[in-house]
Order: sequence, then structure tokens, then C-alpha cells
Amino acid sequence: MALFGRKKTTVGLDIGSGLVKVAVVDHSKSAPELVKVAISPLPDDAIVEGEVMDPHLVSDAIRATVERVGGSMKDVVTAVGGRDVIIKRISTERVKEAQARELMRWEAEQHVPDVDSVELDFQILEDSAAPRDQMSVLLVAAKRDLVEAKLRILSEAGISPRIMDVDAFALHNAFEVNYPAAMNGAVGLINIGHEVTNINVLDDGVPILTRDLPIGTRRFREDLQREHGLSSSDAEALIRGFDRAPQLDSVIDARTEEIVTGLERAVAFLASSLKGDGQMRAVYTCGGGSRTPGLTESLGKRLRKPVELANPLANMQVRDGAMDSLVTDEVAPLLMLAIGLALRTN
Repeated sequence: MALFGRKKTTVGLDIGSGLVKVAVVDHSKSAPELVKVAISPLPDDAIVEGEVMDPHLVSDAIRATVERVGGSMKDVVTAVGGRDVIIKRISTERVKEAQARELMRWEAEQHVPDVDSVELDFQILEDSAAPRDQMSVLLVAAKRDLVEAKLRILSEAGISPRIMDVDAFALHNAFEVNYPAAMNGAVGLINIGHEVTNINVLDDGVPILTRDLPIGTRRFREDLQREHGLSSSDAEALIRGFDRAPQLDSVIDARTEEIVTGLERAVAFLASSLKGDGQMRAVYTCGGGSRTPGLTESLGKRLRKPVELANPLANMQVRDGAMDSLVTDEVAPLLMLAIGLALRTN
């Protein structure tokens, strides 16, 4: 919700390995309103395994996509993610907020390798179960090289971002707005992209762990080509289609096992620190890969618990014409991160 003096609009910029996605949110009303969306494709080899291989091509795509929504280059919020970002919930002695930053530096040295090479931030959490002399803190560390590389590509596009967020927190922002009932207990949010699947674990609405798996729609397509002799375009059509196909089912079953194993390992790692019974009560999927026919059903069958395709527009006000010529049902799963970034107001 916007407060006096805050920016009226925020431009959320999500730079994926296959697509650049931009969402503009207006904060001037009582509830945030999505006013414009733009999506631009990137060639397969522009970004590989998170590394920008063609900076000029990527920066041109970023600039063009932001310009298409009429967004100000000064109002852009973007994020970093991946294995070079560490999120950890810790318990430490209770101090005043003014003293917390110095304390967090010391705590980070206990939890983060090579603390001098990272950018640190933290959030003190409300935790009624914590002892009076203790406080629960969410500690975040991102490799400085990762942040600087992101800033270089943005600078080439003419953008100086107002905020540099973390992917997991931006996903949480959009998820919380649209699924407030999911902010209780342990919940999994799986963001399935072009090259990478992000596993995020939320505990009472707090993102406490993120883990990346090298699985995405590119891998699905390569599996279909290798195992079933399909052309790249035919494989892509199956992945982006609406109907299940026997060839796709066999690929999905194999990759589902990898995703579920990653999620189960994350939950096992957190079991002693999760509130309640330590069990995950529900799982949600988002990202372009989440709408692959049969994937959500396969995950639910393997996990033996509810798995739902998360819609970042489920509880959002959307201005007429925001989607332009885009088909809402097709692009909505792609927008969770971009909308989460655009929901930032400070």
C-alpha cells in the first residue's frame, strides 16, 4: 500500500535466460494496480547458466522492453539470485536496531564464506516464540561480483536501479499479495524458468531458504529432442501447448523426480527449524515452465500433497490494456517475479 511521499509507480525488471519481463505497478491508490506489462524474447545463447554471453544484445533487449511500457529508467527495481545468494534465518542476542548492523557483520562471519566478498543485508523478524533476550533475523548475503555484473549490464541499458532486491523476496512479495492464506505454516514456492528451477521455502510467510536446480524448459526441450527425435520447434510447441502428450509425459516424470528430490532435501535440511510439525503443507508453482502440460499434476502425485499453479494476478487489480496484445492465461505464470519487484515501494 502506498504512503505519502513514495513513488507513484515502480518498474519491475526480471531478466531471465530466455525472456526479459517488465511489469509496471501504480501505488497511488488504496491497492497496487498493474498498469503495463511487456515481454521480450532472448536468443538461446544470450544468457547461459546465468552468465551473460552477449552483453550488448541483452542490454538492448532490456532497454527496449522498459521503453515499451513507458517506464522511467529511474524507477526500476531488479534483483539478483542463484547459488551466489545466501539466505539464512538465525537467532541472536536482542539488540537495538542501531547496533544490529555491527552484530550482523559478526554473525555473517559465522555463516557466510569469505564475508569480505559479499554485500550484506538483514531483516529483524517478529517472532513471538523467541525468548525475550533473543531475536530472529533473516540474514542475506550476495556475492559482490554478482551484484556488480548485474549493475554493469543495466548501466549499458541506461538504467540505474532504484532498488536491487533478491529473487526469493520478490517472488514472496507477489505471492503474499495473491495468496495471503498461504502465509501460515511451511509452504514451497517452485519457480520453473528456462534454465533454472528456484525452490523457495516459506515458513509462516518468511522466505527462509532458496535453492537452485539446473532444470528448466530448455532441458525439457532437449530431452524431447534426444529421446523422441523431435525438432526444436516441435518440442517447444509441446512444452508451450495446452494438451498433454505421451512424449512429454515421460520427460516430465523424470524431471519431476529431480525437482521433488531437491525440495525434499531442502525441507529435510530445515526440518528442525520449521515451526509446527516440520512438514510442508502445500506447494505452489510459477514461472514459464510451470504451465508445461502435466507438470503440476506430476509434482502433486509425487509429493502426495496439494500443488497449485500460482497466479500473480489472482488478487491484483489490473488496468484495462495492461496486457496489450498478450494472452493473460499464457503469460501470467511468467510474471510472478516481475510483479513482485514492481510491488516494492521503498
